[in-house]
Amino acid sequence: MSRFVHCLPMAGSNMADKMDYASAGVDIDLEGSAVASLVSSLSKSVRPTGTPGAPVDLPGGFGGLIEFGDHLLALATDGVGSKLQIAAALNEWSGVGIDCMAMNVNDLLCVGAEPIAFVDYVAVPKPDPEVHAALGASLAEACRLARVTMAGGETASLPGIVTELDLSGTALGYLKKGNAITGENLTAGDVMIGLPSSGIHSNGYSLVRRIIEHAGLQYTDPAPFSSQSPGREIVRFNDDNQAITIGEIFLNPTRIYCDPVVDLINQSQLEECSFSINNLKAICHITGGGLSNLLRLHETLGWEITNPLTVHPEFSWLGDLGAVETWEMYRTFNMGCGMIIAVSEQHAGEILGWLQDRMSGVDIIGKVVDTGRRVTHKPLDIEYSHY
Repeated sequence: MSRFVHCLPMAGSNMADKMDYASAGVDIDLEGSAVASLVSSLSKSVRPTGTPGAPVDLPGGFGGLIEFGDHLLALATDGVGSKLQIAAALNEWSGVGIDCMAMNVNDLLCVGAEPIAFVDYVAVPKPDPEVHAALGASLAEACRLARVTMAGGETASLPGIVTELDLSGTALGYLKKGNAITGENLTAGDVMIGLPSSGIHSNGYSLVRRIIEHAGLQYTDPAPFSSQSPGREIVRFNDDNQAITIGEIFLNPTRIYCDPVVDLINQSQLEECSFSINNLKAICHITGGGLSNLLRLHETLGWEITNPLTVHPEFSWLGDLGAVETWEMYRTFNMGCGMIIAVSEQHAGEILGWLQDRMSGVDIIGKVVDTGRRVTHKPLDIEYSHY
């Protein structure tokens, strides 16, 4: 069983100054309220049921579904966020296109869709050909990893509106009608399988940057902890003979889960497969909100984590350096687990084995329970009752 390993604070850090996401400028509760207000003011669609483009209701909100003949189309839109400020500080853009792609296609996977196309949006105060070339190369690699077509995009020069580069995008996916993975068929006893993250991914960077700034550290400083962690590698952009830097750790690209999740979904639809698409009950992308994202998948059932994946060293280091409460860490960051798949207990062993053959670090982390709608992390005795 993994555990949340605490590191000793660095000399000079003031552990009396406890930090959280809200004090770093991001209030998750306020964001949730604002989004709810926005959604309540929107008319869902003018497209009538049964016609192409008509909306399909589903819980979770990871991706939107619309009708399209015998298929459903899935759409998701997201951006990289303030991780871009670290990229700008280091003039290192090789991973941010992957971040942008991952934040979108990983959401599509949560409804059972296979991503097929992507468009990007870049906003800058002033164009820079070298930076745009680096972004293009990163987006091309992201398309390869996600197996999608780059179908277009937009670059906007907005002096006076934006002060630094912003990158976002929209992903399109599809699936057969009747094969959506929605969480509505979840039952107590279903098994949770955790897929490891590659690091921080693309959430929580306002808090990351505040902690590092508060400690007086530079992104070019050598990382004061080991970067080794099961199921992930650090993509180097400095000389391999040099020590891994803080910047390399925190710019490590977000993991794209199309491989193996798309293959798992497709495998489940083959006649010769011992498990079916119905045995894949729910998929959760652990992004902003951390473990509380699980609450989006069902109105009454709960989630009990008893065997969490290994916490990457940078999370423990950040928590101690910023004196961030453990409850806040697991509500802000993925803490080493970037995606969770809930599967039928009967077929959990087969599905786990199939995934472990294709991705290192995958493991069963807990189960679905009927003891109330909350997420409980048993080893740490923390819980979340609202998203």
